[in-house]
Amino acid sequence: MNILIKSAHIIDSKSPYNGKVVDVLIENGMISSIKSKIVPQKNVKVIEAKNLHLSAGWLDMQVSFCDPGFEHKEDLNSGISAAIAGGYTGVAVVSSTNPPIHSKGDVQYIKNKTVNSIVDVHPIGTVSYRQEGKDISEMYDMQQAGAVAFSDDKKPITDAGLLMRALLYSQNFGSLIITHCDEKSISQDGKMNEGATSTILGLKGIPALAEELMVGRNIFLAEYTNAPIHISNISTQKSVSLIKQAKASGLKITASINAYNIALDDTALLGFDSNYKLNPPLRIKSDMEALRKGLADGTIDAITSDHRPQDIETKDIEFDYASNGMIGLESAFGLINTNKGKIKLETIIDALTINPRTILKLEQPKIAEGQQANITLFDPEAEWIFEKKSIRSKSTNTPFIGTKFKGKVIGIINKKQSHFN
Repeated sequence: MNILIKSAHIIDSKSPYNGKVVDVLIENGMISSIKSKIVPQKNVKVIEAKNLHLSAGWLDMQVSFCDPGFEHKEDLNSGISAAIAGGYTGVAVVSSTNPPIHSKGDVQYIKNKTVNSIVDVHPIGTVSYRQEGKDISEMYDMQQAGAVAFSDDKKPITDAGLLMRALLYSQNFGSLIITHCDEKSISQDGKMNEGATSTILGLKGIPALAEELMVGRNIFLAEYTNAPIHISNISTQKSVSLIKQAKASGLKITASINAYNIALDDTALLGFDSNYKLNPPLRIKSDMEALRKGLADGTIDAITSDHRPQDIETKDIEFDYASNGMIGLESAFGLINTNKGKIKLETIIDALTINPRTILKLEQPKIAEGQQANITLFDPEAEWIFEKKSIRSKSTNTPFIGTKFKGKVIGIINKKQSHFN
C-alpha cells in the first residue's frame, strides 16, 4: 500500500527537515518524496490529522514479553500488539524468560518468531548463565545469533569480578553490558522507597543508597576495563550526579530511566495499590526533578517503558507479596509527554529514537527520500483517556486506567507494513 502523509511536522534532530511541515509519500515501504505539498494520486492511502507529527520509529530498549515460559502473562504476539499501540517500531526484550535468554537457541527462538512482524524485536541475552550470577554466559554465540546486548535484567550482578570479566570479554566482539543497580545487602526485602511515605505506611523501605552504591561500583569497573556500560533504571538524584561526573571524565557510560519515575513519586502508594509496586521504586519529588533535569541536559540518554506484565495471581494480592512491575508500552508516550515539565519534545523523541539505537548499535531510520520508512506518527497535544480497551497486552497491571493523557499515537509504518490507531 502506498501512503501519503499530509502536513506532517517533522521531529528528528538529525534530519534536515526537522521542525518543518511537509508532505511525505511512501511507496512500497520507501520514502519516495518529501515536499511542501504532494498531490495525492490514485491507490494512495492519505493520512491527515490536526497537529500531525512524524518522527523516526520509536524503540524501547527494555520490555518483558515473558515468552517463553510465562505466556499466560504475555507472549511475543501480544507484546508486539502492545508495542504497536504505543507507537513503537522496535523493542529490545529482556532476558527474564523461562528458560532465560542465555544461549544461541534462545536468541534464535525470539528472532524466528518475530521475523515478519511490523515491530523489530531485538533479544537481550543474559550476562551470566541462566541469570545465576556465577559464570559468564555464551555471549559471543548469542551475539552472532542476533543478541544486541547482555543483561541479567532486574537481577543485579553482585559479583564484581564477574561483571569485570564480562566487560572485558564483551569488548572482544564490540557488544554492550546493561546493568541494573541494586545492592541487595542494603535493599534486602524492601517494598518501596525508604522515606516519609514508607514510614506512614509501615512498609519496609528501599534506601536510595542501594542503587547509588552499585552505580558507583559499576562506574569504577567501566573505568578500570575501559569498556562501555549502560546503566538502566536510574531513579535517584545521586545516581544522576554520579553518571554526569562519569560522562564528564570521558567514561563510556550511558543511562536510561523508566517513564514512571519521571511521572510519579512515592506518595502514589498511599492507597496501597500494588500496581505502583515497582523496581526501581517510585522515589521522592526531588529525585523526579533530577531525572527530568538529567534527561534535559543529556546525562540520561534513553527512556524506557519497563513494560512488565503480571497476572492477577501475582499482582492483585496483599501489597507485601505482590510482584513488581506495570505494563507500560501502550501508555508510555502519554505518561512521558504529560509529565515532561520543561523537557523539550525533541529531547523526548531523541530519547525514544536516536539514542537507544545508538546505544545498541542499531541502524538509524532516516527521514529522507530513498530511505525505508520506519516512522511513528503522533499528536503531542491531543488529550485522551487511557481505558481498559486501550490495552493490547494480555495483562492489565496498570494504575492508569481512567487517566487523561496528553500526547496520542496515531500510527506506525515499518518494513512495508503500517498500522493506524
